[in-house]
Amino acid sequence: MPDTITSEIKFLVELDQNRVPEKLTWTAQDGGVDAEEAKAMMLSVWDSKTQETLRIDLWTKDMPVDEMKLFFHQTLVAMSDTFNRATNDEKMTATMKDFCDYFAEKLELNK
Repeated sequence: MPDTITSEIKFLVELDQNRVPEKLTWTAQDGGVDAEEAKAMMLSVWDSKTQETLRIDLWTKDMPVDEMKLFFHQTLVAMSDTFNRATNDEKMTATMKDFCDYFAEKLELNK
């Protein structure tokens, strides 16, 4: 018997007649998430054969711009944290965090 476990994360996208997302829901039963609604998502997958990132970026047509700015900022901060955990490159992580601070300042997110 194998020592691995399979875990599934599922995204459902409801589209309008023009194929524009109207509703996004996601389920991750191992994380206790069951058909939770979201307004936006970004998914990146590394293809080691082609040495490139494959992406899916979706947001619903009713996603407010101010929330999109917060979503991007929080995603950039999370990417900085992930980069640090994956590489232990403290110097570049600090540079990335500086950019996140700059991003938040320019968009006036720290009010």
